[in-house]
Amino acid sequence: MIKRMIIMLMIVGVILAGIFGFIRFKGQMIKQFMSAQGEPIQTVSTTAVESLEWQPKLDAVGTIQASQSVNISAEVAGMVEEIYVKQGENVQSGTPLVQLRTYDEQAKLDALKAAVQLAELTYKRDKAQFEASAISQQTLDIDKANWEIAKANVAQQQALLNKKLIRAPFTGQIGVRQIDVGQYLDPGAAITTLQALDSVYVDFYLPQQTLGTLKLGQKVHLKVDTYPSELFTGELIVINPKVEINTRNVRLRALLKNPQHKLLSGMYVSVNIATGGLKSQLTLPRSVLTFNAFGSSVYKLEQAGLDSQGKPKLIAKQSLVITGETRGDQIAILKGINAGDTIVTTGQIKLHNGSPVLVDNSIPSSNDPNPQPTDQ
Repeated sequence: MIKRMIIMLMIVGVILAGIFGFIRFKGQMIKQFMSAQGEPIQTVSTTAVESLEWQPKLDAVGTIQASQSVNISAEVAGMVEEIYVKQGENVQSGTPLVQLRTYDEQAKLDALKAAVQLAELTYKRDKAQFEASAISQQTLDIDKANWEIAKANVAQQQALLNKKLIRAPFTGQIGVRQIDVGQYLDPGAAITTLQALDSVYVDFYLPQQTLGTLKLGQKVHLKVDTYPSELFTGELIVINPKVEINTRNVRLRALLKNPQHKLLSGMYVSVNIATGGLKSQLTLPRSVLTFNAFGSSVYKLEQAGLDSQGKPKLIAKQSLVITGETRGDQIAILKGINAGDTIVTTGQIKLHNGSPVLVDNSIPSSNDPNPQPTDQ
C-alpha cells in the first residue's frame, strides 16, 4: 500500500513538472516573438505650447445683498383689518401696506381731544379771571399744565394710532405675504419682506495677501449660473478695515446696478477682479495633463534618430509640470515646458516614457485657445 502511494505521488509530480515547464516555455516564446516584432507605434495628436497674454485676476465666491432690505413687522399688537398691496409689487417709500384695527384707539383719541378742548377753555377763562385779579398765579399755572398734559396725551395716542398703519420704509419690492385679513398680530410679528433691488451689493472674501492689489473703484465682474451667458459689472466700494482672525480673509463689498432685478438677495455668484497689467503665460489645454501621485505631467515629443526611410522617428517623453490658473479650457504652465514644445493632446493613456508615436492631427482637440479674462 505504501509502495502504491509513493508511485502515485511520483506520477503526480512528473505531471505537474511537465505542466509548469510547458507554461514557462510558452512565455519565453511569446517574449521572444514580441521582441522580434518591436514595440508598436502609437497614433497621437499634438499641439504646440503657446504664449498668451492673460490679465491677472482674483477669484472669489460672493453673495448678493439688496442695497436695502428689511423684514416688515408690526410694532404694536392688533387685528389685521386691511392689506393694501399685492405680493411681489413694487412700492414707493411711505406707501401704506397693512392697516390694523383701530376702533378702540380712535375712540380714546376722540376722548383725549375733547379733554384738550376743555383744558384750553379752562385755561383761557382762568387767564381772564387772573387778569382781573380773581384767581392766583398758581391756579393759572395749574390750568396751563393741565392743557399741556392733555395735548401730550393726544399726541401719544395719535402716535399709537399711526403705528396701526404700517407703511413702506423705503422704495422696493414686496416679498411673500405671511399674514391674512382677520389675523391677530403680536408686536414684532413678520408680515413680509421689502427689498430695494435697483442696485445690489455683492459681499465676498479674499486672502489678506491680496490687499496690496486692491483699491476702491476697481471693476468687479460677476457671473451667476442663473444667466450663464451674461456678465455683470460693478465696482469695489468697501474694503473692510478688519481681517477675520479665523480665516485671515478680508471682507469686500461691490456695488452693481440691477435695473431689471435679475440679481436677487441671497444669490451666490462667481466674482473676479482684474489686477495689474497683462502677463505672458505658457498655456495648454487642460485635457493634455496626466495626474499621478507625483503631480501633473505631459508627454513631449522628441526626435530619436531616423527610420529606414530616412524620416525622423518620434518618441514621447513624460515631463512633470507645475500648473497655474485656468481660463476657459486653457491652463497656465509655470514650469516643465518651453514655448514651441510639441505636446501630446490625445492618446496619452496608451503611452509610457519612450513610446514611439505617429502624429495625426486631422481631429483637433477641443479647447479654447484664447479665453477671455473673465472666463471661469
